[in-house]
Amino acid sequence: MTGKMIELFGAMVGNPIVRKRVKGLLERENGSVKLERILRDYAEDNGGHPVLNKIIDTGLKVFGGNADDLKNRLRDPVWRRGFVNVISGLVHFGLRKPFVPGSPFLIVWDVTYACNLKCRHCYSTAGRPWDDELSTEEALSVIEILADAGVTSVAFSGGEPLLRKDFFELVSRLKEYGVYVAVATNGTLLTEEMVSRLKSHGVEYVQISLDGLRETHEKFRGIAGIYDRVLDGIKNAVNAGLTVCISTTATKMNLRDVPEMMNLAEKLGVKWFMLYNYIPTGRGDIDLDLEPHDRERLLRLLWNKMKETDVNFMSTAPYYARVAIESESSVIPTHFYNPELGGRLRSLGEFIGGCGCGRFYLALRANGDINPCVFFPLWLENIKNFSDSEDFLHFWRENRILRDLRDKDSLEICGDCRYRYVCGGCRARSYAYFNDYMSGDPGCIMANHRIKKIKLTERA
Repeated sequence: MTGKMIELFGAMVGNPIVRKRVKGLLERENGSVKLERILRDYAEDNGGHPVLNKIIDTGLKVFGGNADDLKNRLRDPVWRRGFVNVISGLVHFGLRKPFVPGSPFLIVWDVTYACNLKCRHCYSTAGRPWDDELSTEEALSVIEILADAGVTSVAFSGGEPLLRKDFFELVSRLKEYGVYVAVATNGTLLTEEMVSRLKSHGVEYVQISLDGLRETHEKFRGIAGIYDRVLDGIKNAVNAGLTVCISTTATKMNLRDVPEMMNLAEKLGVKWFMLYNYIPTGRGDIDLDLEPHDRERLLRLLWNKMKETDVNFMSTAPYYARVAIESESSVIPTHFYNPELGGRLRSLGEFIGGCGCGRFYLALRANGDINPCVFFPLWLENIKNFSDSEDFLHFWRENRILRDLRDKDSLEICGDCRYRYVCGGCRARSYAYFNDYMSGDPGCIMANHRIKKIKLTERA
C-alpha cells in the first residue's frame, strides 16, 4: 500500500460514519477477520464490500493506481494481512505521525537462548537455554494469539533459533495462518540440507550475522574457525533462492571492516545488508559503542553505497532516515523497506516514522516476556498472561510505556528536533545509557551535542 493510498484511507476513515462501518469489518467471523475475507473476494473479483470498494476505487482514481496490480497483491495472504493491519491502525489510532498499525507488523521472537557461539555483544547473553522457555504447547498457543491479533510477520531469533527442536513445527503453524516468517541465525548451521528445509517450510527471509572479515568475526563471535562456515551458509541460502540479508553490528571492534563487508555483500549476491545499531545491553559493553561521528560517517557511507548497487543497504539506526533527507533523496530508508516517496518525502516520511520500537514491532523473550525491542530489556508483560488475541490487542493499544514510545513530541531533546517523526532517536540506547527511554539519544550526532551542553551547564 503506498503512502498516498494510506493518507486517503486515513482521511476517509476519519469520517465517523465510515469509521464505524469499517470497524465492523475488523470483527472476527467464522475464525477470520471479515475484512480479510472481503479483500480476498475483491482480489478474486467475487464482490468485496460496497464501502471498501468505493474507498479503493476512489484511491485508485485519485492517485492513478491500477486495480489489477492491487488485486494481484491482495492475492498474497501476507500482503493482504498487512493491508488489514494498516486499516485497523487507522481505525484504532487515527492518521497520526508516526503511524501505528492495528497490531505489531513484526514480532522478533527469541525462541531459545541455546547457542553454539559466545558473541561479545550478545543482547541476550545467550549460551544455555533458560529453564522457563516456552514449551511447544505454550509456543503454539502464542502463535494462535499473535495470528488472531493480526500480526503480519514473525522473525525467529535467539540464541540460535535453529537449535530449538520444534522450530519447524512453529514455522509450519505460522504459515498456516498466513504469517510471514523470517529467521535470524549465526549462519553456522546453514547446510544445504538445513536451507532446503527452511525453504520447503516457507521461511522467506534469512538474516545471517557476519560482523567482520575473518579475524574480526571470529574474535567477535568467540569461536575460531567459523568464518568459512558462515560464508558457506550464506552461499547455500543464496543458491536456494531465499531472500538473504547479511547483518553486521557496527562497534569499535569492526569499524574498519564495515566498508569491506559492504563489498562482500555484493560479491556474495545477497539482497540485503543490515548495519545494526549497536546497543550496550546484555553481554555488550558500553566501551564497544561507536562515537556519534563514527556512526554518522558509516551511515553516510552506507547511503552512498546503496545508490550504486541493487543491494538494499539498510540500518536499524533511526538516524539513517535523516541522512537520506539531508541528501535530498526521494527514498526514505527504514528498518523494513525503502519506500520511494517522490516530492512528498518529508510528510510521508513522518507518517512512516523512524524507530519502530513499541510502535511497529515488539520483542518476545523465550519465556514469553514482552519487551519494546530486543535491545531494550524493559519488561512490559508476559504473553502467557493473555487468554486470547483480544487481551493482546488491549495491551497493544493501552499499555502506558508503548504510548510513551509512540509520542515523539514528548521526548527529551529528540522531541524538539525537526526530524523527530522520521527518526525520534533510539529509545533502547537512551534506556541503556540513562535508564530513561524518553531521554535524548547519545548515539545521534545532533542529540549528543545538546546532551553535552546540558551536562556542562549542570556542572557549572
